[in-house]
Amino acid sequence: MTQQEATTDTMSDTAVPTVPATDAPAESVPEVATSTAEATVPATEARTPFKGRRSGALGEGGDRRGNNARRPRRGGRPERAKSEFDQKIISIRRVTRVMAGGRRFSFSVAMVIGDKHGKVGVGIGKAGDTQLAIEKAVRDAKKHMLIVLMNKDSHIPHDVHVKYASSEVMIMPAPGRGLVAGSSVRTVLELAGVKDVTAKIFSRSKNKLNNARAAVEALKQLKQG
Repeated sequence: MTQQEATTDTMSDTAVPTVPATDAPAESVPEVATSTAEATVPATEARTPFKGRRSGALGEGGDRRGNNARRPRRGGRPERAKSEFDQKIISIRRVTRVMAGGRRFSFSVAMVIGDKHGKVGVGIGKAGDTQLAIEKAVRDAKKHMLIVLMNKDSHIPHDVHVKYASSEVMIMPAPGRGLVAGSSVRTVLELAGVKDVTAKIFSRSKNKLNNARAAVEALKQLKQG
């Protein structure tokens, strides 16, 4: 045996590894894991598709809402009782008070109410909310209700001239001319139901509340002729 052949035989003996007979093949490991995962799921459980709004499933009676259908309302909102007086806001102001912590806002509402049949009143309400201020103004106007002296044709008997605060108002009967007045005086006369009358404001005051109160004071001065 030559030296080259001896070297070749030595390399062949050391290069081939010996595999133990007890090792399991590599493919058997995933098969055991798969069989274990399948055993945890019950065989009788069947997956059903989702039935809801997304799937478009129909409920009873062909309703797409299914079991989540809303019940119909038994009754609507009760209607509010209509007030016997007509009302109109003549002035609304936002009032600011400067306090230690900052500013506080409130609302002041002046309102005229009347039934257009001889009853009229002017009131004022103040509150932090507009709706609450309106309710207060209505209550105040009802407390200061006035019954206007008129004849069967809704005409006043004579002229009246009154000065209230800085407002000066004159009201005169004018048969056949209708209601001729301006500012809040017209609102007072209209809600009182006075017809065929002319009113004149002599002062330069633009305060609608004072003008309305001046008109009410003028109507108080009416006397039966």
